[in-house]
Amino acid sequence: MSTEKVFTDANFSTDVLSSKEPVLVDFWAEWCGPCRMLAPVIERISQANQGKVVVGKLNVDENREIPQKYGIQGIPTMILFKEGEVLTQLVGFQSQENIQKALDEVL
Repeated sequence: MSTEKVFTDANFSTDVLSSKEPVLVDFWAEWCGPCRMLAPVIERISQANQGKVVVGKLNVDENREIPQKYGIQGIPTMILFKEGEVLTQLVGFQSQENIQKALDEVL
């Protein structure tokens, strides 16, 4: 069972920006090969960080407002938010180790 949340333009403010916990958002699209390769990595990151970080995905084809607001130009892009602020951003396919290191550095 997936431990990831689904973020949308409609729930982003409540579920990400107002979250008491840090939130890692994976900006992705169905047609994106690197995004599909990243999906199992994101799932493992979600499982490994349960209780510390909320992990979720935002489909850029179905939700255009939020990616535009944050200047998402290439996918996959992962942004870590804490208390509504951007802490770090990773662009392109990343290994689980790279993502975990980025989380550990800012949390």
